[in-house]
Amino acid sequence: MKKIGIAIAASLVLNAAFTLFLFNSLKTSMLESSSEQASPNVHLASYDYGTAPINEKPTSNFYIPEDFVETANIVTQAVVNINVTGRNASEPSSGGSGVIVSQDGYIITNNHVIEGGGKVEVSLNNKRIYRASVVGKDPYTDLALLKIDATGLKPLVYANSDNVQVGQWVLAVGNPFNLTSTVTAGIVSAKGRDINILQGLYTIESFIQTDAVVNPGNSGGALVNMRGELVGINAAIMSETGAYEGYSFAIPSNLVQKIMLDLKEFGSAQRAILGVRIKDVDNEIAADFNLGNVEGVLVRTVDAGSGAEEAGLEMNDIIIGVNGVKTASVPELQEQIARFRPGDTVALDIIRNGKRIKKSNIVLRSMSGED
Repeated sequence: MKKIGIAIAASLVLNAAFTLFLFNSLKTSMLESSSEQASPNVHLASYDYGTAPINEKPTSNFYIPEDFVETANIVTQAVVNINVTGRNASEPSSGGSGVIVSQDGYIITNNHVIEGGGKVEVSLNNKRIYRASVVGKDPYTDLALLKIDATGLKPLVYANSDNVQVGQWVLAVGNPFNLTSTVTAGIVSAKGRDINILQGLYTIESFIQTDAVVNPGNSGGALVNMRGELVGINAAIMSETGAYEGYSFAIPSNLVQKIMLDLKEFGSAQRAILGVRIKDVDNEIAADFNLGNVEGVLVRTVDAGSGAEEAGLEMNDIIIGVNGVKTASVPELQEQIARFRPGDTVALDIIRNGKRIKKSNIVLRSMSGED
């Protein structure tokens, strides 16, 4: 009996050890499989809220970058300091930042940085100073294009700003208070912001909002993702004191790229319009039209002779997309249309009388009404 008891005990120990081995092997295999399948760009671990006890804090390990050194090294080489000397002794000097967008010396900045006129000088990260010429400027988007006589520069690569997500890390790089090559970090706080700072009927405000620190002098500088790609040009802050208070705004890179190409080719922005008067869908409009979501753009009127009229758009149509890109608000719709030139065609996703339809081959016109 004693021998039998010893045998049983030994068997139990071996079974327990074998079970533990199988569990650890299965766990390792699952972790390796998960690691192989995960995208290297996905940094957030998933968390099953459905199985979590009530009021329990999620224990997922959210991605926090160790540092921003590599990204900062890329971007600081492409961000310049801009100094604008007044036309005469009585006019003060002004300045800001700019971003190199070509190897042969094209630099994008804000229109308000250089709109006062006078001599424009550009200081590169290596402290070389160049006299810059103004290729063109566009007050409707607050962008301007400069050119310096230089080659072999290191421009930034454009990111697709449509893919920018609220909550993703970004860096702002510029020259606040003339402190060159200043790098700050934050996240994207919102998209499609209209803060009503640009004046005029055809201005475009569809800003990327971020909490990266931006101050006077950062205007025209770069907002970049963690790969060092340009997602926007820093343009404004919202502040009651004139200093940073947690709200800064950048012009999306897709719009920047289009305006830059226009200014380079024509010296001015080639602005296309749809030919409608619009407003945001609010809760009341959504209820009146039995919409499932409080989003989209209501067509209030259609201009006679416009591309919209010729394509059959009607008053009370709800525009919800341009070429497959969702447009939940007026700023988002205006930004999408502003990426095209007069004569280009677009397709609109529309809700009419409760049904979703598509209007294709809508020819955009210029602000003067011509193709």
